[in-house]
Amino acid sequence: MYAVVDIEATGGNHVKGRIIEIAIILFDGEKIVSEYSTLINPEVKIDWYVTKLTGIKNDMVADAPLFKDVAEEILSLTKGNIFVAHDVDFDYKFLKAELKKVGLPFNEPKVCTLTLSQKHLPEAESYSLGKLCDAMGIPIPKEVRHRAAGDAVATAKLLGLLLSRDD
Repeated sequence: MYAVVDIEATGGNHVKGRIIEIAIILFDGEKIVSEYSTLINPEVKIDWYVTKLTGIKNDMVADAPLFKDVAEEILSLTKGNIFVAHDVDFDYKFLKAELKKVGLPFNEPKVCTLTLSQKHLPEAESYSLGKLCDAMGIPIPKEVRHRAAGDAVATAKLLGLLLSRDD
């Protein structure tokens, strides 16, 4: 099973930044089995650029759960599955850092759809998630682009197409 993950963060990197939204799509290689998504109160201000990109504002996360309150659920959804993301190291490092802060270890195998795309779609003009999905006919409605759930679903669909090309 694949745990396709997308994270939106306050900005910066996994050392200084905090998760503000996470989505986890459980994908069996052919179809989406389940979906999880939540905003997270990062306990710090969201960078203005992140708000501009995602539309997630400080007041939207003010009453959201803290990471420590959803950490066990997130861990249970990812544990024992192959962790997949588009530019996987970004999402993986953020999640690993947040889990470490609450005392939970994380070390799952990972797959990067960006790297798989470069391998299987060498003719692509761009390897950004949005442009790849456009080229492959995977719709990402504008209102969910750069939001964790929309991007995770798109990444799962992209993974399915890439797996069908992989020998």
